[in-house]
Amino acid sequence: MPVTSAQLADSAWNDAAIKLGNSFGAIAGFLGILLVIFFAAGRATGRFGRPLAILIFLGPAVLLLLVGLVVPLIRTIYLSFRNDDSSRFLGVKNYSWALTDQSIHQVLLNTLLWLIVAPLAATGLGLALALLVDRMRWQALYKSLIFMPMAISLVGASIIWKFVYDTRDSSQRQTGLLSQLAVWLGWKSPPNWILSHPLNNFLLMVVMVWVQTGFAMVVLSAAIKAIPDEVTEAARLDGASGLRLFWYVTVPMIRTTLVVVLTTVMIVTLKAFDIVRTMTGGNFGTQVLANEMYSQSFVQFNVGRGSALAVILFLAVLPLVGYNIVQLRKERATR
Repeated sequence: MPVTSAQLADSAWNDAAIKLGNSFGAIAGFLGILLVIFFAAGRATGRFGRPLAILIFLGPAVLLLLVGLVVPLIRTIYLSFRNDDSSRFLGVKNYSWALTDQSIHQVLLNTLLWLIVAPLAATGLGLALALLVDRMRWQALYKSLIFMPMAISLVGASIIWKFVYDTRDSSQRQTGLLSQLAVWLGWKSPPNWILSHPLNNFLLMVVMVWVQTGFAMVVLSAAIKAIPDEVTEAARLDGASGLRLFWYVTVPMIRTTLVVVLTTVMIVTLKAFDIVRTMTGGNFGTQVLANEMYSQSFVQFNVGRGSALAVILFLAVLPLVGYNIVQLRKERATR
């Protein structure tokens, strides 16, 4: 007897219901076990009470950290000394390739360009908006609108800006906002922006700046508002105003926060992968280190070279993270 579409639909619904029930059961069981463990830790007394509570509360976090970070890091370092299929030891040949290959030089140059331009632009624009918006009515509304791109994934933001940069033949009506603006300004045949090197690198950076400016604005606005009124009033009594007040009073007072915001955006920019992968795939001279790492590992299937690039990227991010931690500790100490 042939199976009808209704029976197939019922079978699919039943399978989905069973899987959903199993998922909820697993989650409930996991939460139940955690509740029992935490209850036992809270009730523990005596000499072993405190060590047992510390072990129970920190144990899962340490285990997840080991499984999700430490073990993959060690494995990546190990694979970076192997060949493409990890069957043979190569020593430092993968790192030598990464530092001497001409194509990788262009990748590193693009990454360095991103690392300089995007964080400075996002931080500077965020600082300017923080100063301007704080003097306006309905500042909460304006800040929410400016901060809104932070809620969008970098992939979503890239798709939005891909439509902005879309270019059609001059005989057709332009659908991309940038191309239409160029037509209105008298440029009858605007170029394909994404293909125009090196302009396309800066156009891709605009997406990162658009996303990160809201973060910079909110943090710097809070830092500016935390400046004591007595300091500002004393500077104004001494004759400081406008640009002098900003440069000699505001900037020094928020210097630590400014550095933290700048380095945080630098860390995000150094790991830029989503924007390049979504908009160009690393083609047309836009390749960066994070996307090259992905391409070597999962497109060209050279795990050794991809792991070497991952280690280089990790070593590049590490000083920025350490510097951020030091600055945050200094700021907390002064408070």
